[in-house]
Amino acid sequence: MRVVYFGTPDFAVESLDAIMQSPRHEVAAVVTVPDRQAGRGQKLIYSPVKQYALEHNLPLLQPERLRDEAFLETLRAYHADIFVVVAFRMLPEAVWNMPPHGTFNLHASLLPRYRGAAPINHAIINGEHETGITTFLLNHHIDEGAILLQQSTPIDDNDDAGTLHDRLATMGRDLVVHTLDGLADGTLIPKPQEGEPCPAPKIFKEDCLIDFNRSCQQVADFVRGLSPYPAATLRLRSPKGDTVPFKIYRVRPLKTLETTPKTLVCDGKKVIKIAATDGFVEILELQMAGKKKNNVEDFLRGNNISDWELI
Repeated sequence: MRVVYFGTPDFAVESLDAIMQSPRHEVAAVVTVPDRQAGRGQKLIYSPVKQYALEHNLPLLQPERLRDEAFLETLRAYHADIFVVVAFRMLPEAVWNMPPHGTFNLHASLLPRYRGAAPINHAIINGEHETGITTFLLNHHIDEGAILLQQSTPIDDNDDAGTLHDRLATMGRDLVVHTLDGLADGTLIPKPQEGEPCPAPKIFKEDCLIDFNRSCQQVADFVRGLSPYPAATLRLRSPKGDTVPFKIYRVRPLKTLETTPKTLVCDGKKVIKIAATDGFVEILELQMAGKKKNNVEDFLRGNNISDWELI
């Protein structure tokens, strides 16, 4: 297969590299997002996929508009057999319907479960014990196309969004190449999605605030599902009346018989815990606004929040 590859973040680099290493397939070009400015110096930041493409001297396209005729004409000129999409924005039909073998996407869930922009986060937040990856053909609807291949993996109690992200990205290497092999050989037959759909919408800053009017296990799953990025948050009020935001990266659920939700307990030395509906959530790793990330003991050596309260 002659492939044009669409992708942006680290997750997409693994599959691009796998195609590059495959003796059967050729990467004709790479499409990624335009460079963006970031930081105090407003330096141009390249996407991880662009960095990989430059390092391997791959033809690179960074269109502002995917429907732009000049971009479409350039795509046609590569005479690709198929387009492969991993962690990229939604493609118009003029793009995904262009190559003779169509376009397939690698998605980080077992479709139709967790359709949307944040499948890894939502699977952990919802307390799932299994997830996986899916390759499927693009159509007019987001994440609803016919399935090509799937592979599952358990979600361990110690997994967070970061560890699961890395494992699924590695799994995706083989699945993308196997999908290309099967389509090239004509042995892979697309099949309609079956089962109950489940959404996984994009997560915004306001979605990250921890709700302690839930069980301690639900709070722990919420924290795991947002760690290390974008990170679950809470706000404490100091005795002076200042409101201080915190990012929470690791917790431990501690079930007890009776609690008053949102009660903060801190011994000033080793323990910070906050009550949920059926127990406490012990905070193990956190970051106060403007400070670095710390485990709880290191944080308490320089910060006494025993008299603070949860907002």
